[in-house]
Amino acid sequence: MTIPLDVHLKLGGIIFPNMDQCDFTGPFEALARVPNSSFLTLWKDKNPVRDLAGMQLLADTTFEEAPQLDVLLVPGGHGQEALMHDETVLSFIRSQAAGARYVFSVCTGALLCGAAGLLHGKRATTHWTALDVLPLYGAIPSRERVVIDGQLISAGGVTSGIDGSLIVVSLLRGETVAQELQLYMAYDPQPPFQSGSPETAPAHILATVTERAQAITERRMSTGRVYQDRMRMPGS
Repeated sequence: MTIPLDVHLKLGGIIFPNMDQCDFTGPFEALARVPNSSFLTLWKDKNPVRDLAGMQLLADTTFEEAPQLDVLLVPGGHGQEALMHDETVLSFIRSQAAGARYVFSVCTGALLCGAAGLLHGKRATTHWTALDVLPLYGAIPSRERVVIDGQLISAGGVTSGIDGSLIVVSLLRGETVAQELQLYMAYDPQPPFQSGSPETAPAHILATVTERAQAITERRMSTGRVYQDRMRMPGS
């Protein structure tokens, strides 16, 4: 059931150094336009952070200042790996998840949700290079572009966040509002090449991109194994 329009909704998204800004800015296009809502940009402090390519982003709200959100957006990018043992970030995700209607991860933001303990027994997706990491956090990996499992909504790599954000809007305010926003955004994907997924990309393109991602993928696998080993310890 959608939420009555007279109920004000609080939405917010985390930013962090070396994130992939499109994981945040893509969904922001739709989420920031949800009727009768406010959207907060969240980080530990209000100093500028740079994304993977150097774009600067600025938080308007610190974790300490943040109210309980209805929707928490957790983006990804290479910088996610540096936060996998950052208890300030993980505890914020956990505490918000406890009261949120939805937690919405994009790309490897799903791994941050995993490190916060939110993926156990949940179906989830992430960037295709990191799908094999998900089971280390107790998740059931899916190659779907967007996966909904209860409170958790996960979108695959980068641009999948736009699809996911429109689904979130439909859950909050209904399909009509989501379609109106899609039209406003002129979101009508017609890619010039059919290489947007491992299933459709030419073999040599897949091999090249996989090789480029090998180092970060190996680090993510290593971090996931540490988490899995910790969960196996008595008392965990």
